[in-house]
Amino acid sequence: MFVSKSMTRKVISIDKEAGIFEAQEKMAANHVRHLPVVDKNNHLIGIVTDRDIRSALPYSLFREPSSQRDKEKISDLRVKDIMTENPATISLTYTIQDALLLIQKLRVGALPVVDEEGTLKGIISVRDLLRAFINVLGIGEPGTLLGILVEEKVGQLKKIVDAITEENISFGSVLVARYWDEDKRAVFPYLLTQNVAHVKRKLEKMGYHLLDPMEWYLDQLPKNE
Repeated sequence: MFVSKSMTRKVISIDKEAGIFEAQEKMAANHVRHLPVVDKNNHLIGIVTDRDIRSALPYSLFREPSSQRDKEKISDLRVKDIMTENPATISLTYTIQDALLLIQKLRVGALPVVDEEGTLKGIISVRDLLRAFINVLGIGEPGTLLGILVEEKVGQLKKIVDAITEENISFGSVLVARYWDEDKRAVFPYLLTQNVAHVKRKLEKMGYHLLDPMEWYLDQLPKNE
């Protein structure tokens, strides 16, 4: 799935000359934490976040009641004074997997989406990615997650899929993850049924070892040096 299909298209943006309180109010009114900063041609020139605003405001403004004198002291502060210039962006043709990896690498909460000319086309956030992966994985529907340990060789996944579909059970998704042993893989089919006892017995008779998905977490895997 491409970023263009999962991003938020109606982007709330702001001008670099806008005041810091205007940015704060715009975020609150639209329930967003990131405001792309654009020029008159809608070209991206920066981004300002709620963290940028909190860092710029004195602590006294977060106490109630805030004094008018405190506000007047920073009334001249503009978005351009606190924004991140030339922020990291992502293309319309990137996948949601690309976006997830980039967000994790950069430790940001959202990425502006731009075209080849740098024109702002959307924004994709962690929330957008969660929604997209829920749709892709089919986990919005009731079902059961199985865990199956398989040998890493051609044809194993097809055998599992065929064995399950022979039971007239539909798939929500299938994930394949690394395992501790280099010649093994962990397969996690999400089945759109809660009646899976007979499927488990069938897979075990086929020689597969079933894993408990509740005991599986990726942090157990060996880290690349």
